[in-house]
Formats: sequence, structure tokens, C-alpha cells
Amino acid sequence: MIRVLGIETSCDETAASVVTLEGGGAPEILSDIVLSQIEEHAAFGGVVPEIAARAHVEALDGIIEAALADSGVDLADIDAIAATAGPGLVGGLIVGLMTAKAIAAAANKPLIAINHLEGHALTARLTDGLDFPYLLLLVSGGHTQIVAVRGVGDYQRWATTIDDALGEAFDKTAKMLGLPYPGGPNVEKVAATGDATRFAFPRPMKGSAQPDFSFSGLKTAVRQAATAIAPLSDQDVADICASFQAAVADALDDRVSRALNRFRQEFPGEAKPALVVAGGVAANRTIKATLEALCEKAGFAFVAPPLKLCTDNAAMIAWAGIERLRAGIAGENTADFLPRSRWPLDSISAPMVGSGRRGAKA
Repeated sequence: MIRVLGIETSCDETAASVVTLEGGGAPEILSDIVLSQIEEHAAFGGVVPEIAARAHVEALDGIIEAALADSGVDLADIDAIAATAGPGLVGGLIVGLMTAKAIAAAANKPLIAINHLEGHALTARLTDGLDFPYLLLLVSGGHTQIVAVRGVGDYQRWATTIDDALGEAFDKTAKMLGLPYPGGPNVEKVAATGDATRFAFPRPMKGSAQPDFSFSGLKTAVRQAATAIAPLSDQDVADICASFQAAVADALDDRVSRALNRFRQEFPGEAKPALVVAGGVAANRTIKATLEALCEKAGFAFVAPPLKLCTDNAAMIAWAGIERLRAGIAGENTADFLPRSRWPLDSISAPMVGSGRRGAKA
């Protein structure tokens, strides 16, 4: 039996979880506590890094205590501590990783530093028992990537955004239209009463051979449309949201279809390949329906973990720790490991954006 305590503080959720795996059985989430900071950041229309870090400091000890209590497992029975070490907001990463180091040292437990993106990449194996290889579409506030997941620690990024992440584009669109934070759920809610054909927004990168993403131009088109007809009525806002959402879904359909074709070519032995969709944007019903239809047409299984495990959580971090323990590749993570605001899941692929002194973006 392996029991791992996971800690997640990469952005604006403070989370802790205990996950266990016994023999050849299915993994079990014994506890999964997530404290959202939406109220703290709502007034600013987005996450404020310093506020997020301070909130983690205030909440994390209690969250960890609650996760252990809910799991019915004592710290002495935990086999390892897994904590998100990047990528993310460095202040929050410091809080979580330093707390994990202290617990590991005091309890004489191994520390496993986890890449947040690896947590997302492996979640489908926690929830659905998926076998390698499979294709991952990660769509969140900070990342938009297509990754071939070939094994634990073996990832190849096939596509990424050349500007904004999709979740960021949703949030900025909401802010331009005067909708509250978080933007994604509110854009989707308003779009339900809108006319998706009223505005002919661009489908970024559609037709490009390389399946990368771009959302900056779409965001600009939304701003121009809103400015042209200001002041906006409620119906105007709904129509813009619906048209924006339709453009996003259409662009994703084109981008992902190319990745599915490549997967078929590179893994011809897979009789029933799978597309895994993770990240907060995966909750959008229009996007989900578009991708489900695409997978059915292409002969791929569509796998989307439960929403609670698609957004930031510590269960995926604990599970990634278990995966690394089983694979025997956790030894490089020691008490000397430093948090990384930038930490690509695939260190081989050339970065598309923002490679500077701090390294390549994820």
C-alpha cells in the first residue's frame, strides 16, 4: 500500500489531499480539501499574486490538518509528501513547497516535487485507469497545450499557445464586457441566451498545419465589436459571448483534429486511442460537446475527469507522487529542490513564448 499526502498552492486554490493505492487495486482518494480564493480576487478581476500567497500562508496548515483528519490516516502512516513545485505564482509555490519540506523533515518522509502540469496529465489514470499512451488537451487559465502522454515522466508537447491561454482569454473577455470574475463560467452563462452567429469573429490559427493556438487576435476582435456598438445592452453582451464561445469551439475543433491525426500516425497500434481533456475550461459545455463530437468522428475515446479534478486540486498532485514512486523516478526531488515559476512539462520541445532568464514558459 502506498499513501501520499499532496499539497497544491500554485495559484488561487489552497489544497491538500491523501490518495492511496493498494496492490493491484484501484487508487482511492481518501480526502480532497480545496479552498478557493475567488472572493479575495473578485474585486480585481483576476488573481493578485501577493494576495494569493498571503492567503495560502493563512490557510494551508488548517487545510492539511483537515485532509489528514478526513482521510482517517495519521501522518506517521503517510509514505511520502508530494507538493506542487511549479509552474505557477512563485509566492504560492514557496508557501506550499516549504511547508511540504518542513513536514517531510519533521516526519522523516520522502519529499516529491511535482510539476503541476504532470498532475493534470496523469489525472485520467487516477479516475479512469487509462493506459499509456494517450493525448492530453490542457485548457486552463494559465495553459493551453496538446501533449502526448507516453509514460510517467515521458511527455511530448505537440502544441501550445503563442500568446494567451484560453482561460485567460475567457477572463479578459468577461472583464471587457463588465462580467464578474471568474470570467469563464460567467461568459458561458451569458452566452446561453445569445446569438452565436451575430458576430463573425476570427478562428485563430484555423487551417495552420502546426496545431498551435492563438487567442490574442480573437480577444482584440471582441473588444473592437464591443466598442463599435457601445453602450452595450444585455442582449449585445450575450451575443458577443455566444459568438466568442463559438469561435473558440471552432478553433479548438480544427487544432485538436490535427493532433488526433498525428496521434494515429505515431501510435498506429492503438486500437482505441483516447483524448483526455483537463483544466478549468474543460467544464465549458459547448467546448466539451464539440470535442466529444470530434472524438466520436475520429474514433477516439473522450475522457474528462470530474470537474473537481480538472481544476487545481491536491489529489492529482498526490497521485502524481504515487506514479513517480511506482516508477522509481522520485529520487531526484530532495529538500534542496527550488520552486519554479516556469517549468515546461516537455523540456525538449522549443519554447513558443517567453524564454528568458527564468527559463522557458510551461
